[in-house]
Amino acid sequence: MATIQDVAKAAKVSVATVSRVLNNSPSVSEKKQQVVMRAIQELNYQPNLLGRNLRRTETKMILVLVPTIFNTFYAKVVKGIEDIGNENGYNVMLCNTYAEKNREQVFLKQLKNRLVDGIIFMATGLSKEALNEINQHFPIVQCCEYIKGANLSRISIDNYAAAYKAVTHLIRQGRKRIAMISSLNKLASTVEREAGYKKALENAGIAIEPDIILPGDYGFKSGLRAARQLLTKEFNIDGIFAISDMMAIGAMKTIKENGLSVPEDIAVVGFDDIRYTSMCEPQLTTISQPQYDLGCGAMTLLLKRIQNEKADIEHIVLEHELMIRGSTVI
Repeated sequence: MATIQDVAKAAKVSVATVSRVLNNSPSVSEKKQQVVMRAIQELNYQPNLLGRNLRRTETKMILVLVPTIFNTFYAKVVKGIEDIGNENGYNVMLCNTYAEKNREQVFLKQLKNRLVDGIIFMATGLSKEALNEINQHFPIVQCCEYIKGANLSRISIDNYAAAYKAVTHLIRQGRKRIAMISSLNKLASTVEREAGYKKALENAGIAIEPDIILPGDYGFKSGLRAARQLLTKEFNIDGIFAISDMMAIGAMKTIKENGLSVPEDIAVVGFDDIRYTSMCEPQLTTISQPQYDLGCGAMTLLLKRIQNEKADIEHIVLEHELMIRGSTVI
């Protein structure tokens, strides 16, 4: 990786001149600025790696990257991050990535240019190799979602166990044709929740039917659409497990609009335990994630990394809880 000395040598100027260019000093002629900038580009020099002493400089600003701010699940998580951050003198900036790698790269530049002290990824599209490379030089942490094989600290729940528990509950209520509203993404939580769903069916001797595993996007409308497909195709389902509460609530609306009853005809389980679960009728049975604690834990892990670049890698798994309510129990 190129150093400031390499840039100075390539541009045939002093290190001090390179530093002045990087700091937009008016004392450097336009011609020299162009020469230095060309050397920086050719060497792919990153100003953030000027020297170990710069790691002592703190902005007291943290970036939290979420795929979408419209997912209400993140509200309590971010509150936990903010509270621990504020207690330690840090401000938090929430950034919406729309799960686009290009947008993530834009925000990463702020970290590489030392405009922020660290990043908490809620869900990233970056590869494990890219994350490992970034983590060698900068403080980053994964929260809720994580990329398997990435050698950095993370905090989450056991999504496999949680899904298994949710579907087993439906089976114990006598449900035998249980559909799943999942997602087409490859997030760890999606993969693990589908695996937990399938294992619960398998252990109960119930055949896994791919036709009743439908994709959604975590939103209310996708829950409506998925449930319409399940009902119009006459799969004769008697249970639905959705990987987000908003999709589960959308499914319940469709069920009732079709003249059926929840849970008498079709029982429904969601995931996350957002505040809307107790506002719908009937109230939604769901897997409760410790959202606030996930945020607190993520910020604590990041602070350890900021304060000590050689801090141990930690993988923390928090407890979840099945909240049994009226959408599954008569």
